[in-house]
Amino acid sequence: MKTIKLVIADDHELFRNGLKELLKRHEDIEVVQCVSDGEELIKFVKTHPDIDIVLLDITMPNMDGFEALNKLKSVNTNVKPIIISMHDDGNYIAKCAKMGAFSYLLKNTDQEELVKVVRIVSEDKKYFSPNISEKMIDYMSENTVSEDILSKKEAEVLLLISKGNTTKEIAAELYVSSRTIETHRANILKKLNVKNTAELIIKAVKMKLIS
Repeated sequence: MKTIKLVIADDHELFRNGLKELLKRHEDIEVVQCVSDGEELIKFVKTHPDIDIVLLDITMPNMDGFEALNKLKSVNTNVKPIIISMHDDGNYIAKCAKMGAFSYLLKNTDQEELVKVVRIVSEDKKYFSPNISEKMIDYMSENTVSEDILSKKEAEVLLLISKGNTTKEIAAELYVSSRTIETHRANILKKLNVKNTAELIIKAVKMKLIS
């Protein structure tokens, strides 16, 4: 029986350790390494060409899951990424699929499903559950899948926020109501996984959404 060599990349230590302990119960799966961000992951897979699978979170410091996903194939052509995230947004799922993810799991996925997906992906097959596929298809039927997490309107709002404009000023400039701008702002905070404007600006600069 071939052993599936696996790396866990997630910035939450408790979650990493929980996943590791869960997967250790299965003789055909070996958790070779746990890392806390994308930079650590890329460094590790560069020197370990025998890694089969990466369980990859999206929201991580230094280098997030999107950046790591983008770089993985160029440093290790054998590794097969499985996204494991709390985000169930259709854009996230579609973007990850487009960037080469073999599967997309939510963090509340049960143990049986996780192990099943790891084994399917280890055989070089992609797997997206009916629920995840539905979210992705619903998104793709209404939107163009882009490399951008934010919609065009959200990107405009973000730029104006970064310039220090108030909600009222942004609403006036974009000819919409203040309530619409507040909705865009709430969606931007949720998508970038930040709590306030200060965190938003730092994250947006790091992700090159604004300069």
